Amino acid sequence: MDRFDSLRVFVSVATHGSFAEAARRLRLSPSVVTRAIADLEHQLGLTLLHRTTRSVRLTERGEIYLESSRRILTDVETSDARVRGANATPRGLLTITAPILFGRLHVLPIVSKTLKTHGELAIRLTLSDRYVHLVDEGVDVAVRIGDLADSSLMAAKLGSVTRVLVASPAYLEARGAPRTPDDLVDHDIVSFENVDATNEWRFDAGRKTVRLSPRLMVNSADAAIAAAESGLGITRALSYQVREAVMRGRLVLILADRMPEILPVNAVFPARRQASANLNAFLETARGHFKAHPLNPDPPETSVP
Repeated sequence: MDRFDSLRVFVSVATHGSFAEAARRLRLSPSVVTRAIADLEHQLGLTLLHRTTRSVRLTERGEIYLESSRRILTDVETSDARVRGANATPRGLLTITAPILFGRLHVLPIVSKTLKTHGELAIRLTLSDRYVHLVDEGVDVAVRIGDLADSSLMAAKLGSVTRVLVASPAYLEARGAPRTPDDLVDHDIVSFENVDATNEWRFDAGRKTVRLSPRLMVNSADAAIAAAESGLGITRALSYQVREAVMRGRLVLILADRMPEILPVNAVFPARRQASANLNAFLETARGHFKAHPLNPDPPETSVP
């Protein structure tokens, strides 16, 4: 293994805190990863990583070397992309992350089409509802819903969605439909923790806030929607997540005229990836997909005012 590849291995081990995880992500055997780090430390005459049976930690010298190694790898990747320019052929690995339900419904079809179009490209798609740090976790592009907090990332807008409140017809028949946001305090609430961290739901473009005490809290959108469909209460979701269930009558929209909040859907990526042929192939396919299949078409008619 040459020095450049050894740097890649070191950065991966340091980023993930695990030799096994680095081996899995780099598609190398654990023994090759272990040997690469040992050779690198021997060449430097330094210990870069403290190993125990439970953890891998950077030494003080290792932290300094990690920063330099990342910069070197970034510079080389950027130079390669600039030299290849517009004529570059997508090849190698592109790592993408997206929310679980959105990824399954929308990103996976885009990935499938991208792979069919570009035969030399491989994609690793990770579906997770947690916030992923792109640089630290070696991710090339993330699909995110909502306003962007990290100004250091570049963004390409793909569309927009709205928040909605839904409940099953059976629940509404038994408990009645809330007519105002304040009525929600008398109802059973199903909360999706990643979205409802404060249990404060906003209405009327943020001018009205209602603090609720959920009866059920879950950590995935799928689970919250399934609970609402089974009649456990009212949940808050994104329009694309419940559109089919509403159209088929399994769920009913509530207070639709009080929930006009529009949330952008963006593909975000480090600035250094802007010239990447792999990234641009994915973005081009994504734009075409969402042009043909808008995220926020006219809402279904089935609703309770």
